[in-house]
Amino acid sequence: MDPQNIPRHIAIIMDGNGRWAKERGLPRIAGHREGAESLRVVLKACNEFGVKYLTVYAFSTENWQRPKDEVDFLMNLFAETIDRELDELMANRIRINFLGRLSKFSPELQKKMKEAMEKTKENDASTLNVMVNYGGRAELADAVQAIINEGRGTVDEESISQHLYTKNIPDPDLLIRTASEMRVSNFLLWQIAYAEIYVTPVLWPDFRREQLKEAIESYQRRVRKFGKTEEQIDAS
Repeated sequence: MDPQNIPRHIAIIMDGNGRWAKERGLPRIAGHREGAESLRVVLKACNEFGVKYLTVYAFSTENWQRPKDEVDFLMNLFAETIDRELDELMANRIRINFLGRLSKFSPELQKKMKEAMEKTKENDASTLNVMVNYGGRAELADAVQAIINEGRGTVDEESISQHLYTKNIPDPDLLIRTASEMRVSNFLLWQIAYAEIYVTPVLWPDFRREQLKEAIESYQRRVRKFGKTEEQIDAS
């Protein structure tokens, strides 16, 4: 792995928790709990490798349709993880953002999220963005509505970018999707326009430091064109 060519921002669609549990004859919640451990390990590895931003798809706007006991478990897991990991985030100078339509969560969980964001806001080693009650289409609709509410006469790319949940955060360089699924699932639709995409058959609970390293090495073997030809890139 080339330490001079580390993606600044990695986004991950963390898929496969349910399948991981099913393969082992366990309830789905066991997969979610092991998936939380994968996130802890991957975040630590990102910090070690020099990745400045990690954005993960934790709970989509569509996930409310899942069985109530699974949703309730996930809400409790979010709260439990915040309580357990906050000191570690502070020790490693990692900032955390919870981004999405947060108002749908319970007041208690909203309070935990806001307190974690406030406590870590000055941390400068890296940033973890946790997308919750999030959908790419919803984000774009919210951005355009905010622009309209400001009374702007025109909407352009810059104004949309500055009204996204991820405003002031660079777009992802690398999008990782686990569990072999070949779709983006309404995740960061605006921001991944030029991201390199890496799909792995590894289920999220089994995705750890070595798998992250393999994804970064794949990224480093690619030529990012941003619409240019290879000849133009070579000339520059």
